[in-house]
Amino acid sequence: MAGRQAFWIDERYDRERARGDAGRYVERLWESIGEFDGAWGDIAPVAFCCAAWRVATPPIMEPGFVRWHRRILSATCVRNTWDGSLTARVTLVSPPPAPLTAARDWWRDRGWQGWPEIFGQFVEPAEQDLAKAPHLRATLRVDAPLPLDRLPAAPEGPDRKVPEAAHRALVVMVGDLNELLMPIIARLEDGSS
Repeated sequence: MAGRQAFWIDERYDRERARGDAGRYVERLWESIGEFDGAWGDIAPVAFCCAAWRVATPPIMEPGFVRWHRRILSATCVRNTWDGSLTARVTLVSPPPAPLTAARDWWRDRGWQGWPEIFGQFVEPAEQDLAKAPHLRATLRVDAPLPLDRLPAAPEGPDRKVPEAAHRALVVMVGDLNELLMPIIARLEDGSS
């Protein structure tokens, strides 16, 4: 799944690892209900959807209910302070910029390293690796508005509607983020790191 989507909801893992019948995400929603303070009954769905996303992703939920492509280092959403819209902030692993790869005169046999990979996943270099060689790890930061029209309304309070509305918010945001980011990720993967 990781190769074809930037984000996906891992329903199977969620059900298999749950303590009860509700699923890990629903259990974590109720444990983290304070994340939704200030979102209840809001006319705009933004605060509620951002809280649903926070609960579904690391560090609150590890591993996340929402999973992401190996090139994605972080993904958050925030309310835009200018107009109240929903903004996604995603950081992606990238190859070095073209001016650095066109000529290697800056390289000078210093043993420069890029992003380390473990089992195909990009990771931060270990402290011992940083002590041995310089590392150049390029990233891309995507800040993009997400449409609000298909997002669910924020529930009036912490009631039985919360899990369904939160799940719907995640489904919509995952779809919108996939449409937005998969062309970028596909291009990065074709060029390799």
